[in-house]
Order: sequence, then C-alpha cells, then structure tokens
Amino acid sequence: MEDKNIRINLFIKQLNKSNALGYNKQYIANHADYNFKILDKAYEGTGNMYAKLKTAIQNNTCVDPTCYAENQQLKHLMLAPQKSIDFLASIESQLNVTEDTYYDVNQNYKYAVAYAILTGKPTFAKSDGYDISLYLNANGSQSLIFEGPMLDQPFIINSDALDALLNSGTDIVAQTPDINKDMLRLLSEVGVMAGGSTNPETGELMPGAKIAEEFVLKNSDGSYDYEIIDIGMGKGRNLLKYDLDKIERKVTPFINAEVAGLLSSEQSVVAAWNVFIGADTSVSEDDQMAQNANAGFVAWSYEKDLPLMQDKKELFMTKYKEYFMNNYLKQFTTNQIPTVQADAAVFDLEEGKKAKADKFLQDNKLS
Repeated sequence: MEDKNIRINLFIKQLNKSNALGYNKQYIANHADYNFKILDKAYEGTGNMYAKLKTAIQNNTCVDPTCYAENQQLKHLMLAPQKSIDFLASIESQLNVTEDTYYDVNQNYKYAVAYAILTGKPTFAKSDGYDISLYLNANGSQSLIFEGPMLDQPFIINSDALDALLNSGTDIVAQTPDINKDMLRLLSEVGVMAGGSTNPETGELMPGAKIAEEFVLKNSDGSYDYEIIDIGMGKGRNLLKYDLDKIERKVTPFINAEVAGLLSSEQSVVAAWNVFIGADTSVSEDDQMAQNANAGFVAWSYEKDLPLMQDKKELFMTKYKEYFMNNYLKQFTTNQIPTVQADAAVFDLEEGKKAKADKFLQDNKLS
C-alpha cells in the first residue's frame, strides 16, 4: 500500500504542476463537467420531509406521544444547512495540505484524490468518472463520499468523526513542519552564535554570522589553535578549530525543547521523519531534487507507528540533532578563515607544520 500511496501522490502532485495538459488537443477539445451539485442532491426532497414532520407534530400523529423522534429529525434538518457549509469548509482545509510543498507522499493517496475532485483539478471531473455525494444521516451527522477511477472503493468522511478528531487536535492529513525554517530559527536561539550575528528585528542570521569566540579552540597562551590544511603546490593555510563537544552540549537542551514541541503532534513528527530526517539526505541534496527525498524503506507509517513508541521518539530526537548539526551548524565550523589577518595568509606548508609542532612542544614543556 505504501508504494501505491507514494506513486499516486507523486503522480497527482506532478500533474498539478505540469503544463502538459495545455498541449493535449484531445483534452482541451472535450467538455469537462465539474458540477457535482453536492448540496442540490443532498437537500433534494428535504422540503417535503420538513412539511411531513411538522404536520405529524401538529396533528399528533407521531410514532409516539412525545413526538421525540420527529422533533429530533426536525432539529437535524434545521441545523443541516449550516452544518453542511462548516463540514465542507473543514474538509477542504484538511485536504488542501496535500498541495503543501513538503507534503508527505507516504500518506493515504485518497486524500490527494479527494482534494483533486473537490477543487476541480484537470482529469478529475464528473465527465472523467468522478463524483461527490453528500448524505444527511438520520443521526444528524453528514457523510461526504468521493468516488472515481483512482479510488478502489468509495472514500467516506463523516462530519461527526471529523469534528471529534479536530476538537482533539488530530488532523486527517498530517502537515509536515518546515524543518528548514525551524532550524534556521534555532541557529539564532541556541546560544552559540557571536553577538551581532542576528537581525534584532527579524531574528534571522546576518550574512557575516559566526560562532562565538568562547567556542573557538585556543592554545594555553590565548593564541588560536589552528588546523593547517594543504591547498596544493606546497602551500598551506590556517583554519579555525572549534570545540564541537562544547557546542553540542550548548545546543542539546534547545534541540530537546524543540523536539518536545514537535512531539505534541506526533503525526507531524512522522511527516518530518519521512520528508526530512529519516532519509539522511542533506539540505543541499534536497534542494537539487524536484521532490524532497523520501525515507523509503525506513519511512514510518501513520497507521502502524502511531502512537509513537518511546524508542522512535528517542531516535527522532537523535536524528533531528544530527540533521541540525550537519546541515546548519557545520557550515559555521568548517573552512573558517582566521579572524587575525596575519594568520589568514597562505604560507609554506612544511614550515607551517614545523612551526606548529615547535609551538606544541614549547607549550607542553612550559606546562
């Protein structure tokens, strides 16, 4: 089922983004009927039903002396129009997540199909074999039923079930957190960036952002403990070194707090795992893809893995921190040129190594 979900979700996503149908002569020559008449069909005959109920109550010809059943049905009918409007609005607001940039394609493909039908996407018209029906149930609830070629069987959403889920904080379609946006924000909050690295108005990092001095490794005499790299042709240069353990200790509480917040919506954690974290891809790799990497065989299932067991929560926290460290912090601790201008110059590699070794011996002798 998971492979089918991915295949159909990606197909719909690509179809919506493609301009190909604009050049399909057969498609543009045919009439597409998108008039599903959802409300017209649902309320056909309700006027007569209302009149019969009113007459039965007034004439005391109800099924029981109290007319309880008739009064309940009458109440349902009176509330039904507004309930239908609210129900359809709730469904659309839930299903439109399927068009989000980071929508997790591991989710049930029926949501994407239903939204394509509901919003009149090309090839999902009534004339293409699709239909939507709204039913007013005897218990006062309403059911919206989607049918069509891409659905193996009718896809049904009940209004009362949907309301109960939404009121408890559960969505029927998981929204994927924008991990890139969240981690860029975290960079300015974790306490490892130097003063002036953050725009005070927007909270965003400035172009010249850098790691604070307290995390830069130094020698016992206060001078910088550079890493010497070979740049070819017998030449070398210095690069700053950082106390990565100290940085990680500083960052970890912020990461833990961030993940704890995400875990308040476990379905969003599953989406974040499937779209960003589980695949072990980098941000740059994702940027080069038309579709963010999918977690594939390590993807978590909404049906099988929710609620999340403790081991998965801990794994997510570990991987989330790795993703942050490798994709966001690492750029500020890698290949950083010395801030002391004299130390930033290119030098003879062998002489530089000898000077560093001599200084090491001298420092250790003094200590």
